[in-house]
Amino acid sequence: MSSLPQILRAKLAATPSGRLPFAQVMELALYHPEHGYYGPGPLKIGRQGDFFTSVSVGPLYGKLLAMRALQDWQALGKPAGFTIIEQGAHDGQLAEDILSALEGHNFRYLIVEPNPAYREAQARRLDGHPVHWVENLAALKSIPLHAFFVCNELPDAFPVHLVRWNGERWEEMFVEPDGAEAFRFIPGSCSCEDLEAEVKHLPHDLTTGHVLEINLAMLAWIRDLAQSAFRGSIFIADYGLDAEEFYADARAEGTIRRYRQHQMDGHVLEDLGGCDLTTHVNFTRLIEEALRHGLLQREYDLQGRVLGRMATAWIQSLEGSPLDPATMRQFQSLTHPALMGRSFRCLILEKPPSP
Repeated sequence: MSSLPQILRAKLAATPSGRLPFAQVMELALYHPEHGYYGPGPLKIGRQGDFFTSVSVGPLYGKLLAMRALQDWQALGKPAGFTIIEQGAHDGQLAEDILSALEGHNFRYLIVEPNPAYREAQARRLDGHPVHWVENLAALKSIPLHAFFVCNELPDAFPVHLVRWNGERWEEMFVEPDGAEAFRFIPGSCSCEDLEAEVKHLPHDLTTGHVLEINLAMLAWIRDLAQSAFRGSIFIADYGLDAEEFYADARAEGTIRRYRQHQMDGHVLEDLGGCDLTTHVNFTRLIEEALRHGLLQREYDLQGRVLGRMATAWIQSLEGSPLDPATMRQFQSLTHPALMGRSFRCLILEKPPSP
């Protein structure tokens, strides 16, 4: 049985140049159906997994998103057929938390999921709930008409191209074999026109060797999302930075990292398929592309501030009654600057009716 490094070496040997853009290597390492990190099915998240997410903190995150969805539904005039759409639903835990918080409301729940193993795991968890599945965003070009779209830590897992400033121009970083077992990076010209267009807008005054990630898949994703039929809000939560923060000397090695058992390092060509690969989202570039395709920016801030504002009406409704200890711990984990409150950012876009 072939391992993922063996599969990669065969792919490299089959290419005329003997090398591949890092984006193709990252896609293989994460999404190969048998040997990719995410490919075979949902992973354990939290203390027993490789990383924490806002969802793994507890059900409060889903409750806050449910309250936001309810507010949007009311602002839209309480339309029939209102749908919550989630992409990157993993094992269905966030969907279960949102639906539990919305018990009594006749909302549809739609999950965008191309992987059959994930759909099966989600269906088991969500048995009895009004959930439907589609394979991709193209299925949303005609329905639903009103929706609240949510994704938690999705764009950071899209395969990225790596580029490096050589003191005179931006070069793409390719992957090639390094001896019998390992792999290494080698610079070259951009592998596609879309990447060439992106690097034209990058600064030319950075330190020689500065590495940046170019997430072409994220830009294609937000364009597809902008073409969907629904009217409503889009909630994107992820860890990321503004464009200027990417250019700081402190991040000259880029933000691409591998995660395993809550440990992080930059050895992204080692143990391919056996660890998570992730990169910070360039929120400046994401917002630019969203606005260019007709979406409207409603809110962009640190997660702690966004969730704190979302929780205001709910906390006021308690009329001074304290939160129970478990809920308080969850709220602090999600919003405190020393925990997830500063590490993650939230972007809320508005999608007006399709022309």
